[in-house]
Amino acid sequence: MTDLVIRTLSASDAHLFDALPDPLGAREAHRRTRFRPDWKRVALRDGEVVARGAWWGGPDDPEPVNINWFDVAEGEEEAGAALLRSAPRQVELEINLPGGRRDDPVLRAAAEARFTAARAAGYTLLVERFLYRWTPESGLPERPGRLSFRTEPDDTVFFDALRRIHSATLDTHALKAIEEGGLDQAAQEELDFFHWCPSPREWWQTAHTPDGALAGIHIPAHNPSGPTIGFIGVVPEHRGRGYAFDLLVECARHLVEQGAEYISAATDRGNVPMAACFAKAGFPVVGERVNFRPTTA
Repeated sequence: MTDLVIRTLSASDAHLFDALPDPLGAREAHRRTRFRPDWKRVALRDGEVVARGAWWGGPDDPEPVNINWFDVAEGEEEAGAALLRSAPRQVELEINLPGGRRDDPVLRAAAEARFTAARAAGYTLLVERFLYRWTPESGLPERPGRLSFRTEPDDTVFFDALRRIHSATLDTHALKAIEEGGLDQAAQEELDFFHWCPSPREWWQTAHTPDGALAGIHIPAHNPSGPTIGFIGVVPEHRGRGYAFDLLVECARHLVEQGAEYISAATDRGNVPMAACFAKAGFPVVGERVNFRPTTA
């Protein structure tokens, strides 16, 4: 087998990134994503592209946030691993997968090849997530009317609520942040992300019971790809009443009132209560996302 050549692309040779087959439908999934040519890398053997990766970040980010497009040709798992290992930026890897991939042998093999390459590069599985996409034909439930919602300009209110919510969370990324730096880090990472999003800060809302107690928060958002359910969280003392559904409906209806023609969302496969809320609210699962983290980061 001939030696591998790994290249960072530029505007002049960015077309090389499109030289691989796309069995998992990444091109369609990323049709609204804007990638920088010099954050794309390919591995070539005998001049043929055998692996590719696209590092992604917001338009003003000096460094990428993650890798969210990664492919390897059949039998080239080691080339994919070499591509990941040689990258100057070690960040989380996201692999988006179409619905039904577990039952389709072609899709299953394509996914496993990418997983094998990631593990060979030193990445470890972090979490598997459901991906949702709501469109108007799905309809939306009426607001339950049990909670009142308020805009709240003070970030410290949201910081405190996030600390309380994450004190008993099923969210893997939040648990990772807590492991690294405690509840303060988990809360601050959420705040930083939603300030980074291009949607208005005025959209953030607190939710209250009839006696005025804080029940939770919801954050409708636009990420760079479009409208999304940013955050739904119920404080621990008010769980078990189904309030997450109320928050989700309010969040979705807010986005629709702001003109959203579709809404994306995601939740961990292990977060059974939140997955049930999405199903009840009419959000269909359209795919899955598998997140790996680099052990060297």
